[in-house]
Amino acid sequence: MYRSLMGAPRIGLTSSPGVIEDRLVATLERAYTAAILRAGSIPLYLPVLEPIHADAVVSGLDGVLLTGGGDVDPSWYGRQPSPDLGKVDAEQDSWEMALVGAALAAGIPMLGICRGSQVMNVALGGTLVQHLPDVTTLEHCVKERCTVPVHDVRVAGQSRLGTVVGGGWLGVNSLHHQAVEKLGDGLTAVAWAEDGTVEAVESEGPHRMLGVQWHPELLVDDLRHAALFDWLGREAGQQASAAVLSTAAA
Repeated sequence: MYRSLMGAPRIGLTSSPGVIEDRLVATLERAYTAAILRAGSIPLYLPVLEPIHADAVVSGLDGVLLTGGGDVDPSWYGRQPSPDLGKVDAEQDSWEMALVGAALAAGIPMLGICRGSQVMNVALGGTLVQHLPDVTTLEHCVKERCTVPVHDVRVAGQSRLGTVVGGGWLGVNSLHHQAVEKLGDGLTAVAWAEDGTVEAVESEGPHRMLGVQWHPELLVDDLRHAALFDWLGREAGQQASAAVLSTAAA
């Protein structure tokens, strides 16, 4: 059951216009919307804009959800493209990198999912494994079973993610062929697949960033996965309350 959205925190969700014809992407966007609503927040889809507009857009939000989508252009982290690199969108990459910077500067919480987690990492100076089958035999892209767990990840108990979803082993779905390689500045790895692939990152210090490689929006019937959207809603709610208090005091 959905709660009233009056006064609810506003979550900006990135969109993937270049691959909108993909039926899976359309399914995911519906699932993101439902997960944000279920957590008591207002989902606001963001078009791809010029990077110069990122600060203005973020000023109207209480939180950001960086969603899944295509590959990040490896030129962002100084690499030549792999032969197995998927579709890239230069305008989307530039916009989302700027969005991460603006959200960090504004101090608003961010949740990254799949590509979104990778964007967070690259925006902070990290690199990616461009094609996981080159480095592991564990299958990480199982689109035909996107709504059920296909492998386990180990979540660090002493972490923000562990506080949110619980430590130990967690069953996840898996729709990616890329993953975090070198960590971005201020990020730490907090979940790993059985083969050692980094499956989640989070920010150190005062910033509120979580990034997961799986798609929890397709697994929200499991409370451990739904808790990620609850976390974003709570953190965004604190942001909204702080903004109201600041306006009242001005």
